[in-house]
Amino acid sequence: MSTSPSPVVSTPARATRAWCERGMVWIELADGRQIGVPTCKFPRLQNASEQDLAKVRVEARGKALRWEELDEDLLVEGVVAGRFPDYQ
Repeated sequence: MSTSPSPVVSTPARATRAWCERGMVWIELADGRQIGVPTCKFPRLQNASEQDLAKVRVEARGKALRWEELDEDLLVEGVVAGRFPDYQ
């Protein structure tokens, strides 16, 4: 009798909160992990003031981060996977 491995079920990353401090975007995920990414990875965030960065909101049931005044949206799953805009 042989058994095949159980399929790995991946659940999408969901943010429960987000904040910015000292040039980093921090995301706390529903599974308890905290992910930090430098703001320089995102063109609209890299030169933003600390006051503007502090206005981040978790939206779309934890799937996205939004900075209204900076007109910036980030998908949580993309950030967790390390997918950043390719610009120079």
